[in-house]
Amino acid sequence: MSNNTATIKTRKNLVSTGTITMTALLAAISYVLAFLEFPVPLSPSFARMDLSDLPALIGAFAFGPVTGVMIESIKNILQLLSTSTGGIGELANFLMGASYVLTAGFIYKYKKTRKMAMWECVISGVVMGIAAAIANYFILLPLFETFMPLEQLIVSFGEFLPFIKTKLDVVLFNALPFNILKGLVIGAIAMMIYKKLTPILKGETLK
Repeated sequence: MSNNTATIKTRKNLVSTGTITMTALLAAISYVLAFLEFPVPLSPSFARMDLSDLPALIGAFAFGPVTGVMIESIKNILQLLSTSTGGIGELANFLMGASYVLTAGFIYKYKKTRKMAMWECVISGVVMGIAAAIANYFILLPLFETFMPLEQLIVSFGEFLPFIKTKLDVVLFNALPFNILKGLVIGAIAMMIYKKLTPILKGETLK
């Protein structure tokens, strides 16, 4: 009986160590991906996106939603080392990413079917869009106003979408839809690669 207990305890320690290792690795990948930005369609050059939430989503699928949020937090803490926003941009990024992976992770944890995974992509994408709208309206756009007057900021978006006339328009017709799209794209990529990565992710924890 004592040998069985010791074996179970050793196995749990291995799982814990493996999870910590993979969390750190995924956070490092997420941090690197944050530097690989690409322009947002129909947006000014300063409006850019990245796929740094992908490793956090993979982590949420493999080890649970809390791990996904931890990856997001580690990524943004690392970004603080070279921040140009005094941490405000990192806070907004964390709120958007955490809302996305937390939603996706919880759905996947309780219903691991392909059909539900597709719904997870849609639901978490919408949640991310809503979080991005809130973060942009109250955090990111006011931050940009320190570098560019609000009127000029709105005009810069209006050059691509002429019906954008107010700060709220920027959020509703730019930040919201494109972050929903970002969430859908990241979710679709995760669905394509997660099963292939599972042996690596789980293999590290079960050795």
